[in-house]
Amino acid sequence: MTAPQDKLHWEDLAVGSTHDLGTITPTAEEIVAFASQFDPQPFHLDPEAAKDSVFGALCASGWHTCSMAMRLMVTNFLSRAASLGSPGLESLKWLKPVFPGDTLRLQHSVLDKRRMNKRPDVGLVRTAWEMFNQNGEKVLHMEGWGMFRVRHPEAPIE
Repeated sequence: MTAPQDKLHWEDLAVGSTHDLGTITPTAEEIVAFASQFDPQPFHLDPEAAKDSVFGALCASGWHTCSMAMRLMVTNFLSRAASLGSPGLESLKWLKPVFPGDTLRLQHSVLDKRRMNKRPDVGLVRTAWEMFNQNGEKVLHMEGWGMFRVRHPEAPIE
């Protein structure tokens, strides 16, 4: 299977590059709906119960925050890349709570990259995902590896 050449490939992702991947603003209804299905803790479900929590108000699940970051990543980057998925994360930190109406901005930075020895048609890219609220406060930090198709697998592995 050959990926279209107009897609971003491993060769196109430069170490040190940073990409702004847009914004998303969760509503209270979305926070409750996500939590109802995946993280049904009182501070994600009930504004009254959340007042007595360490957060002081209804807030999004950290997993919801990760899901919103993934949505921005797919919509604004992976949909135009020759992505082959990910072998996993090395680091995940929820640094501040996300409240209804917060406008979250995702920044994606390329930290490292290398070709796979056993699969010369696949390159690994280590990235940092950082999500900031409307006040510029970092609410999420993730690091991990993504796999991308190599445009010229016949080129020597460096």
